[in-house]
Amino acid sequence: MANDVTADRIMQLGLGFWGSKALLSAIELGLFTLLAKGPRDAESIRSELKLHERSIRDFLDALVALGMLARGKDGKYANTPEGAKFLDRNQPTYIGGILEMANERLYPFWGSLTEGLKTGEPQNEIKKGDNLFEALYRDPYRLKLFLKSMTGLSLAIAHAMAQKFPWKQYKTFADIGCAQGGTPVTIAEAHPHLSGIGADLAVVQPVFDEFVASRSLSNRLRFAACDMFNEPLPKADVIVMGHILHDWGMDQKRQLIAKAYDALPRGGAFIVYEAIIDDDRSKNAFGLLMSINMLIETRDGFDFTGADCQGWMRDAGFKQTRVEHLAGPDSMVVGIK
Repeated sequence: MANDVTADRIMQLGLGFWGSKALLSAIELGLFTLLAKGPRDAESIRSELKLHERSIRDFLDALVALGMLARGKDGKYANTPEGAKFLDRNQPTYIGGILEMANERLYPFWGSLTEGLKTGEPQNEIKKGDNLFEALYRDPYRLKLFLKSMTGLSLAIAHAMAQKFPWKQYKTFADIGCAQGGTPVTIAEAHPHLSGIGADLAVVQPVFDEFVASRSLSNRLRFAACDMFNEPLPKADVIVMGHILHDWGMDQKRQLIAKAYDALPRGGAFIVYEAIIDDDRSKNAFGLLMSINMLIETRDGFDFTGADCQGWMRDAGFKQTRVEHLAGPDSMVVGIK
C-alpha cells in the first residue's frame, strides 16, 4: 500500500504558482483580448505583444496544456469559450480586472504569507501606511476597472440568486456595496416587478448610473450614497451584502448585520453571499484560502461558515435562517426578520 503513495499532489500544489503566474501574465499582456480578434500563430502573437522569441512557444503551449488556450491543426492559437467570455477586456463579462489586481498586488503580497502567519498583520499596502481602497477610489480609471471586474466575478452568483431566492414574495431590495451594479441589474432583469437600490460610496455613482442606463433599468434601479458604518442602510424588503462581511472583524460584522436588521420590515430578508466555508471546514478550499487572503489584505477580516453566520443573524434578532449553495464556492445565508 505504501508503495502506491506518490508525491504527485504535493508537487502539483507546491508548484501551482507556475501555472497561476502564466495565466496572470497572459492577462497582463492582453493575450486573450488580442485573440478575440481571431486565431494567430506564435510569431504574430510575439510581434504584437512585443515578446522575446526565446520562450514564446513554451508560454503559449503551456497555456494550451493548462486549458487556457486552444491550438488548431494549423498551429494557430485561439481563445477557449471560457477565455473568450471572461478574459477579453472588451466583454461585459470580463473578470480579468480582479485577476489583474491579483497579479499586481496579491501575487507579491502572498510571498509574505509566512510573516503574516507569524505576526497576524496584513502584508499589503498597510505595511507602508497606505490603504488599498482609499487609493483605489482616488483613481477613476482603476476604480472603474475594479467595479467592472466585480460584475464579471459575481455574474454566475447573481444569476443563481435570482433563480433560487423567492423574489416573488418581495417588492424592493437594496444591494449594499453594489459596485458597478451587476447584482442589482441581474436580479431586476429576472424579476420585472422588483425595484432596487444600489448603495455604495458616492464616488461609485457615475459608474453605477452608466451601467444601469446601458441595461435600460434606470426606471427601476437607483443609487444611494451610503457610508455603511456611519449611516443607516437604505430601507427595503430585502437587503443583500455580497463579499462584504468577510472584509471586517467580529464587531464590524455584527454591526452590519444589526444595521441590516434595522433596515428591514417584519418578514423582510437579509441575504449574505460569500465563499461560505463548509461547517466541517474541510471541503471549500477556496473559502478557506479567501479567509487567509483577508489576513493578507485586512486588519481583522476573515471568512466564515454558514453556521457562524446563522448564529450572528439569530443574535441580531432574525428568527429564521438557512444556507443555500449558489455557484462555484459561493453560497448565500438568508435571515428572515
